[in-house]
Amino acid sequence: MLTFRGLDVGPWVTPSLTDAFATAWPSYRSWFLRDGVDPRPSYAESRDALAWHLPELLGTYDALCTAVGGGDLEARFLSHWCPPPVATACSLTTWTRDAHLLLRTYDYPSLLCDATVLASSWTGTRVLAMSDCLWGAVDGVNEHGLAVAIAFGGRQAVGPGFGVGLVVRYLLEVAHDVDEAVAILRRVPVSMSYNIALVDARGASAIVEVAPDLPAVLTGRATAANRQTHGHGTAVTEWPEHAWRSGTVAREVALEAAVGDPRATASSVVGTFLAAPVQRDPSVHEWGTVFTSVYDCDRGTLDLLWPDDAWHLSLWDVTGVRVRRSAAVTGAA
Repeated sequence: MLTFRGLDVGPWVTPSLTDAFATAWPSYRSWFLRDGVDPRPSYAESRDALAWHLPELLGTYDALCTAVGGGDLEARFLSHWCPPPVATACSLTTWTRDAHLLLRTYDYPSLLCDATVLASSWTGTRVLAMSDCLWGAVDGVNEHGLAVAIAFGGRQAVGPGFGVGLVVRYLLEVAHDVDEAVAILRRVPVSMSYNIALVDARGASAIVEVAPDLPAVLTGRATAANRQTHGHGTAVTEWPEHAWRSGTVAREVALEAAVGDPRATASSVVGTFLAAPVQRDPSVHEWGTVFTSVYDCDRGTLDLLWPDDAWHLSLWDVTGVRVRRSAAVTGAA
């Protein structure tokens, strides 16, 4: 079973958050040290990277490090600087016709999912996000009406940069709209390649490709899965094994068909996300769909969806839990 829970920590680092870290730390630590301790940057290097690239987060970072005990390894992990590489799947769509929505599937082994909906106001901006490695975020929305979500970009390149979860956190903390978010993505280094979807309450939207070895690119598209276009309009396969295991091409085709239909509505696009091939059965696929997120930028809400259930949350109401039966598959496509 996988228990999704909502936490509202406001402007503080609360005991509920440190308790969550203590519970997850053995798994976090195992992943963080997967390749040994030497490849991971020192605490000083990690904090310096935060201070240089994401200075508005430094106070929260220091408070988190203190709250979890002040350990060197924990502090290095919490910096999200140059983490071990990890590949996922996930699908993205921006929708701005009859509503301002951002839709995303989270396709990943369910046992490795934080499963926490975190509401906070650490830098003065109210943020609602699905947490990643305690204070990072895989998707979210802020009080200004900016929604952000990610999907792996399907490339093996790794370089000096942040894990994308902390970049999403930074966007939600400091950016007011799509234009500001794009400007940030052009300057903040990332450790791997990702497609980042943005929608704001004004109706602006973008999908931005980021990579450790290439400049950020605005695709001009409304959908993405796990390949990148590099500004050429059509996504290309650069990691064939990942493309096959993730089923990215079939998902890309389904998403493009859904948004390209002139009769499409927000409701019909949501339906596409809840059906195969976009919805990936966790009992069959290694990177199965753990949940689907639908953010409404105008209302500041998140609907967590499954084919048989839904959980409605908002920037101001994240109480409760949802228990889902989880299925984990290893080594399947």
